[in-house]
Amino acid sequence: MTHIHDEGQACAAAHGAAPAGETRRTLIAVFASPVADCLLRFGAELDFRTILFEPDPERRLDGFTAVTRLEDCVDATSDVVLTDHHREEIGPVLRDLLRSPARWIGIMGSARHTGPHVRALAELGVTPEEIARVHRPIGLDIGSRTPPEIAVATLAGLLADRNARPGGFTF
Repeated sequence: MTHIHDEGQACAAAHGAAPAGETRRTLIAVFASPVADCLLRFGAELDFRTILFEPDPERRLDGFTAVTRLEDCVDATSDVVLTDHHREEIGPVLRDLLRSPARWIGIMGSARHTGPHVRALAELGVTPEEIARVHRPIGLDIGSRTPPEIAVATLAGLLADRNARPGGFTF
């Protein structure tokens, strides 16, 4: 079969020959959850170094090693996603992440109301400027409802950021 195409980077990627990114990003899913499972599986396919951070040693995801200390996994390449906004640990976890070298921090949740992380962080003495560094909502607005869809939307947003693109259909 003869292929007629341009030899650009997009074509190379389509044929599996695109060069790896200059800096490999680390994707840290915080809290074992169905969304974390999808984020880690899909993220590995997208060349993220994937890590599950789960402070509760009783909670795990099959197929993933979990770390229980943030200082063991967060560096300047880290994109961190809190996958459960109902856990009581969100305040201390986010406070510690805001003190870390993580390059991007986000927490799942709807933009229609204030997230519980805002009050949890304020109660810990975190300034409004620091709280504003936590992205919420996360990912591209594609109407995601299921864990795989939320993971795809989140990863699409992180890929757009990694590739210095706005995301969406604006080219």
